[in-house]
Amino acid sequence: MSRPSPLGTVLRWGLFAWMSLVIWAAFFYAPAAAGFQGQSSRIVFFHVPTAWVATLAFLVSCIASIRYLRSRDPKEDIRASAASALGLTFAILATVTGSIFARIMWGSYWNWDPRETSITFLLLIYAAYFALRAAIADPERRATMSAVYAILAFVTVPFLVFVVPRIYWSLHPDTIINTQGRIKMDSRMFQVLMGSLFGFTGLFSWLYSLECRVEGIRRRRQHEVL
Repeated sequence: MSRPSPLGTVLRWGLFAWMSLVIWAAFFYAPAAAGFQGQSSRIVFFHVPTAWVATLAFLVSCIASIRYLRSRDPKEDIRASAASALGLTFAILATVTGSIFARIMWGSYWNWDPRETSITFLLLIYAAYFALRAAIADPERRATMSAVYAILAFVTVPFLVFVVPRIYWSLHPDTIINTQGRIKMDSRMFQVLMGSLFGFTGLFSWLYSLECRVEGIRRRRQHEVL
Protein backbone atom coordinates (compact mmCIF):
# COMPACT_ATOMS: atom_id res chain seq x y z
CA MET A 1 0.00 0.00 0.00
CA SER A 2 1.37 3.43 -0.96
CA ARG A 3 2.26 5.93 1.72
CA PRO A 4 -0.36 8.64 2.35
CA SER A 5 0.30 11.92 0.59
CA PRO A 6 1.00 15.09 2.62
CA LEU A 7 -2.28 16.56 1.37
CA GLY A 8 -4.18 13.47 2.51
CA THR A 9 -2.58 13.73 5.94
CA VAL A 10 -3.57 17.40 6.22
CA LEU A 11 -7.15 16.60 5.16
CA ARG A 12 -7.45 13.81 7.71
CA TRP A 13 -6.20 15.99 10.54
CA GLY A 14 -8.49 18.76 9.34
CA LEU A 15 -11.43 16.36 9.44
CA PHE A 16 -10.44 15.24 12.94
CA ALA A 17 -10.27 18.87 14.12
CA TRP A 18 -13.60 19.71 12.48
CA MET A 19 -15.41 16.74 14.01
CA SER A 20 -13.90 17.53 17.42
CA LEU A 21 -15.23 21.08 17.09
CA VAL A 22 -18.66 19.77 16.07
CA ILE A 23 -18.82 17.48 19.11
CA TRP A 24 -17.79 20.32 21.41
CA ALA A 25 -20.33 22.70 19.84
CA ALA A 26 -23.10 20.09 20.05
CA PHE A 27 -22.78 19.98 23.83
CA PHE A 28 -21.44 23.39 24.83
CA TYR A 29 -22.33 25.95 22.12
CA ALA A 30 -25.79 24.99 20.88
CA PRO A 31 -28.63 25.38 23.39
CA ALA A 32 -31.02 22.58 24.30
CA ALA A 33 -34.18 23.03 22.24
CA ALA A 34 -37.46 23.90 23.88
CA GLY A 35 -40.14 21.22 23.75
CA PHE A 36 -37.67 18.36 24.16
CA GLN A 37 -37.00 16.31 27.26
CA GLY A 38 -33.84 17.51 28.99
CA GLN A 39 -30.86 17.54 26.65
CA SER A 40 -32.38 15.08 24.14
CA SER A 41 -32.38 17.63 21.29
CA ARG A 42 -28.58 17.32 21.10
CA ILE A 43 -29.02 13.88 19.52
CA VAL A 44 -30.24 15.73 16.40
CA PHE A 45 -26.65 16.80 15.68
CA PHE A 46 -25.69 13.16 15.19
CA HIS A 47 -28.95 11.49 14.18
CA VAL A 48 -29.71 13.72 11.19
CA PRO A 49 -26.16 13.58 9.73
CA THR A 50 -25.99 9.78 9.99
CA ALA A 51 -29.34 9.52 8.19
CA TRP A 52 -28.12 11.96 5.54
CA VAL A 53 -24.86 10.04 5.00
CA ALA A 54 -26.78 6.76 4.69
CA THR A 55 -28.93 8.27 1.95
CA LEU A 56 -25.87 9.74 0.22
CA ALA A 57 -24.04 6.40 0.38
CA PHE A 58 -26.96 4.55 -1.16
CA LEU A 59 -27.05 7.13 -3.97
CA VAL A 60 -23.31 6.63 -4.58
CA SER A 61 -23.86 2.87 -4.68
CA CYS A 62 -26.64 3.29 -7.24
CA ILE A 63 -24.48 5.51 -9.46
CA ALA A 64 -21.52 3.12 -9.25
CA SER A 65 -23.84 0.22 -10.09
CA ILE A 66 -25.12 2.00 -13.19
CA ARG A 67 -21.54 2.72 -14.22
CA TYR A 68 -20.65 -0.94 -13.71
CA LEU A 69 -23.47 -2.15 -15.95
CA ARG A 70 -22.27 0.24 -18.65
CA SER A 71 -18.53 -0.45 -18.39
CA ARG A 72 -18.21 -3.84 -16.62
CA ASP A 73 -15.28 -2.30 -14.74
CA PRO A 74 -14.65 -4.27 -11.49
CA LYS A 75 -13.61 -1.01 -9.80
CA GLU A 76 -17.21 0.20 -10.08
CA ASP A 77 -18.40 -2.96 -8.33
CA ILE A 78 -15.92 -2.24 -5.54
CA ARG A 79 -17.24 1.31 -5.26
CA ALA A 80 -20.87 0.14 -5.21
CA SER A 81 -20.19 -2.49 -2.56
CA ALA A 82 -18.18 -0.10 -0.38
CA ALA A 83 -20.86 2.59 -0.57
CA SER A 84 -23.62 0.12 0.29
CA ALA A 85 -21.65 -1.15 3.28
CA LEU A 86 -21.16 2.36 4.61
CA GLY A 87 -24.77 3.24 3.86
CA LEU A 88 -25.98 0.26 5.86
CA THR A 89 -23.60 1.13 8.71
CA PHE A 90 -24.77 4.73 8.91
CA ALA A 91 -28.42 3.65 8.60
CA ILE A 92 -27.89 1.43 11.64
CA LEU A 93 -26.30 4.38 13.50
CA ALA A 94 -29.29 6.56 12.55
CA THR A 95 -31.63 3.85 13.87
CA VAL A 96 -29.71 3.54 17.15
CA THR A 97 -29.58 7.30 17.78
CA GLY A 98 -33.25 7.59 16.85
CA SER A 99 -34.11 4.81 19.30
CA ILE A 100 -32.20 6.55 22.09
CA PHE A 101 -34.11 9.75 21.33
CA ALA A 102 -37.41 7.82 21.35
CA ARG A 103 -36.59 6.31 24.75
CA ILE A 104 -35.95 9.74 26.24
CA MET A 105 -38.95 11.45 24.64
CA TRP A 106 -41.62 8.75 24.65
CA GLY A 107 -40.41 6.17 27.15
CA SER A 108 -39.74 3.37 24.67
CA TYR A 109 -36.87 2.56 22.33
CA TRP A 110 -39.28 1.35 19.64
CA ASN A 111 -42.81 2.57 18.90
CA TRP A 112 -43.34 1.38 15.31
CA ASP A 113 -43.61 5.00 14.31
CA PRO A 114 -43.79 5.48 10.48
CA ARG A 115 -40.12 6.54 10.42
CA GLU A 116 -39.05 3.55 12.50
CA THR A 117 -41.06 1.24 10.28
CA SER A 118 -39.64 2.70 7.07
CA ILE A 119 -36.02 2.51 8.32
CA THR A 120 -36.62 -1.15 9.23
CA PHE A 121 -37.61 -1.89 5.63
CA LEU A 122 -34.58 0.05 4.39
CA LEU A 123 -32.22 -1.95 6.62
CA LEU A 124 -33.73 -5.23 5.42
CA ILE A 125 -33.46 -4.19 1.77
CA TYR A 126 -29.75 -3.39 2.01
CA ALA A 127 -28.97 -6.33 4.27
CA ALA A 128 -30.42 -8.48 1.46
CA TYR A 129 -27.95 -6.81 -0.92
CA PHE A 130 -25.06 -8.38 0.99
CA ALA A 131 -26.89 -11.68 1.32
CA LEU A 132 -27.17 -11.69 -2.47
CA ARG A 133 -23.47 -10.97 -2.88
CA ALA A 134 -22.56 -13.77 -0.47
CA ALA A 135 -24.78 -16.25 -2.30
CA ILE A 136 -23.15 -15.87 -5.74
CA ALA A 137 -19.68 -17.33 -6.22
CA ASP A 138 -18.88 -16.14 -9.75
CA PRO A 139 -17.39 -12.59 -9.47
CA GLU A 140 -18.81 -11.23 -12.71
CA ARG A 141 -22.29 -12.62 -12.16
CA ARG A 142 -22.20 -11.41 -8.53
CA ALA A 143 -21.26 -7.92 -9.64
CA THR A 144 -23.98 -7.83 -12.30
CA MET A 145 -26.77 -9.10 -10.06
CA SER A 146 -25.65 -6.83 -7.23
CA ALA A 147 -25.62 -3.81 -9.51
CA VAL A 148 -29.17 -4.47 -10.70
CA TYR A 149 -30.32 -4.99 -7.13
CA ALA A 150 -28.59 -1.82 -5.87
CA ILE A 151 -30.32 0.26 -8.55
CA LEU A 152 -33.74 -1.19 -7.72
CA ALA A 153 -33.04 -0.83 -3.99
CA PHE A 154 -32.27 2.87 -4.33
CA VAL A 155 -35.63 3.47 -6.02
CA THR A 156 -37.19 2.74 -2.61
CA VAL A 157 -34.91 5.12 -0.69
CA PRO A 158 -36.68 8.46 -1.46
CA PHE A 159 -40.04 6.91 -0.60
CA LEU A 160 -38.88 5.26 2.63
CA VAL A 161 -36.83 8.24 3.81
CA PHE A 162 -38.85 11.25 2.66
CA VAL A 163 -42.34 10.25 1.50
CA VAL A 164 -43.72 7.37 3.59
CA PRO A 165 -42.85 8.90 7.00
CA ARG A 166 -44.84 12.02 6.08
CA ILE A 167 -47.95 10.31 4.73
CA TYR A 168 -49.10 9.31 8.21
CA TRP A 169 -49.08 11.10 11.55
CA SER A 170 -45.74 10.65 13.25
CA LEU A 171 -44.22 11.19 16.68
CA HIS A 172 -41.02 12.24 14.96
CA PRO A 173 -40.45 16.04 15.04
CA ASP A 174 -39.88 17.86 11.74
CA THR A 175 -37.59 20.73 12.68
CA ILE A 176 -36.01 21.11 9.24
CA ILE A 177 -38.28 19.63 6.54
CA ASN A 178 -41.86 20.44 7.52
CA THR A 179 -45.20 21.41 6.02
CA GLN A 180 -44.72 25.09 6.92
CA GLY A 181 -41.52 25.27 4.88
CA ARG A 182 -39.74 27.02 7.75
CA ILE A 183 -36.70 26.04 9.80
CA LYS A 184 -37.95 25.55 13.37
CA MET A 185 -34.55 25.71 14.98
CA ASP A 186 -32.46 28.12 17.00
CA SER A 187 -29.77 29.81 14.87
CA ARG A 188 -26.91 28.30 16.91
CA MET A 189 -28.46 24.85 16.66
CA PHE A 190 -28.77 25.30 12.91
CA GLN A 191 -25.13 26.35 12.63
CA VAL A 192 -23.96 23.27 14.54
CA LEU A 193 -26.24 20.99 12.53
CA MET A 194 -24.88 22.34 9.23
CA GLY A 195 -21.34 21.93 10.54
CA SER A 196 -22.13 18.37 11.58
CA LEU A 197 -23.64 17.56 8.19
CA PHE A 198 -20.52 18.88 6.50
CA GLY A 199 -18.25 16.94 8.87
CA PHE A 200 -20.12 13.66 8.51
CA THR A 201 -20.07 14.04 4.74
CA GLY A 202 -16.30 14.45 4.93
CA LEU A 203 -16.09 11.43 7.22
CA PHE A 204 -18.04 9.38 4.70
CA SER A 205 -15.76 10.51 1.87
CA TRP A 206 -12.67 9.44 3.81
CA LEU A 207 -14.13 6.09 4.89
CA TYR A 208 -15.38 5.45 1.37
CA SER A 209 -11.98 6.04 -0.23
CA LEU A 210 -10.34 3.88 2.44
CA GLU A 211 -12.85 1.06 1.99
CA CYS A 212 -12.40 1.10 -1.78
CA ARG A 213 -8.61 0.91 -1.43
CA VAL A 214 -8.74 -1.93 1.10
CA GLU A 215 -11.25 -3.92 -0.96
CA GLY A 216 -9.21 -3.36 -4.11
CA ILE A 217 -6.08 -4.72 -2.41
CA ARG A 218 -8.02 -7.69 -1.01
CA ARG A 219 -9.34 -8.62 -4.45
CA ARG A 220 -5.94 -8.31 -6.08
CA ARG A 221 -4.39 -10.59 -3.49
CA GLN A 222 -7.25 -13.05 -3.86
CA HIS A 223 -6.73 -13.06 -7.63
CA GLU A 224 -3.01 -13.67 -7.19
CA VAL A 225 -3.70 -16.66 -4.95
CA LEU A 226 -6.11 -18.12 -7.49
